[in-house]
Amino acid sequence: MKKFALLEEEDSPFLWLQAYDEPTLAFVMISPVSFMDEYSLVISQSDLEDVGATTPEDLLVYSIVTIPSDSPSEMTANLQGPVIINAAARKGKQAISLSDKYRVRHRIIDEMKNAREKRCDMLVLARENK
Repeated sequence: MKKFALLEEEDSPFLWLQAYDEPTLAFVMISPVSFMDEYSLVISQSDLEDVGATTPEDLLVYSIVTIPSDSPSEMTANLQGPVIINAAARKGKQAISLSDKYRVRHRIIDEMKNAREKRCDMLVLARENK
């Protein structure tokens, strides 16, 4: 498959990467920054060039989501293989992260909880320092 469309859900952090020529093939995706406090894209120069970008800031970055049918709360995001898209050039690909801190299965709910706890801790520190 070479042609895909990004389909957004209203009021949802999730998107669909829908194959253009195969209606039964679609992937659920999420932007890592929507559920993680800190995320940095670390990919090769050749991955940037493949999508016609010069810097990571030129890209939309998504992770493919896996949702177990028996336990949706256990859904994970693949941060080791981010999907990078240069919207201006209308090119994208799945890249390989060069960072060793990202895995194939990051539990989204756990990451959201960690991010919320960090924000709460920062608020407490800010109040204590006033």
